[in-house]
Amino acid sequence: MSIGNSPEDDRPSIPEVDDDRPSIGRALQLARLEARLTVDEVSAATRVRVPIVHAIEQDDFSRCGGDVYARGHIRSIARAVGIDAAPLLDQFTAEHGGRTTPTPAAPLFEAERIRSEPRRPNWTAAMVAAIVAVIGFVGFTMFSDSGTGGKDSVAEGSVTPSPEAGKDTGKPAPSKPADPKPDPADSAIANAPKDKVTVLISADAGQSWISAKDHNGVTMFDGLINKGQTKTFTDDDRIDLVLGNAGAIKLFVNGKEIKDDFQQGQVERLSYTKEDQQEADPQAG
Repeated sequence: MSIGNSPEDDRPSIPEVDDDRPSIGRALQLARLEARLTVDEVSAATRVRVPIVHAIEQDDFSRCGGDVYARGHIRSIARAVGIDAAPLLDQFTAEHGGRTTPTPAAPLFEAERIRSEPRRPNWTAAMVAAIVAVIGFVGFTMFSDSGTGGKDSVAEGSVTPSPEAGKDTGKPAPSKPADPKPDPADSAIANAPKDKVTVLISADAGQSWISAKDHNGVTMFDGLINKGQTKTFTDDDRIDLVLGNAGAIKLFVNGKEIKDDFQQGQVERLSYTKEDQQEADPQAG
């Protein structure tokens, strides 16, 4: 006489294995071939990597990462090749005893964990470096132009005293009227070619920053001219000017003075062509 059920009665029933049926991997392979699908196509449809698909078709489930993942792969591949996954899952349970082997998390995600984050470029440092470089270049240019101002004055028409002028001979020097200082306009008129545009800039009232470009946009001059200095520019077609302190400048175009009422500290953008020989009026820059 027995009281209650024996322990064997509580165990889950395991379906009997039909020795004539193909293995799980062979069944999936035959179904894939019948569906005219390649392993790559099955992998793309199921997101199961190609080496794992090959291993499952060889009844090697060790690369699946555990029984739970193996069942999921079998179900996905069976759906992709168009067969019922239930008999294959029952067969897998019968062959593997229904055990689920959890896969340690570390091996699956170890590659992702050790992958270093890409370093982002430090745009703030790059911008600061660029600003410092620009400020340094501008300061160097202004210092260089200021330091060479006296040389430009001598080169552009100033008279160098003769060594004999300061020698004391003991005799009174004969009185002689001083030569009048040449007007920059006279030089501009005399030297202005008829087939070109000529612009003469004279810093009569103070220092000014100027920029001059030819008709191709090439910079002819970009810097400071000191009081008393002059600059002359010639081009075949057009000259574009920017005057940083227009009130300190006298301007001669094609031999004639421009009579505009420029103010101290005023910035002017002007453009002149060789057709301005008669009127010498500024055009809009």
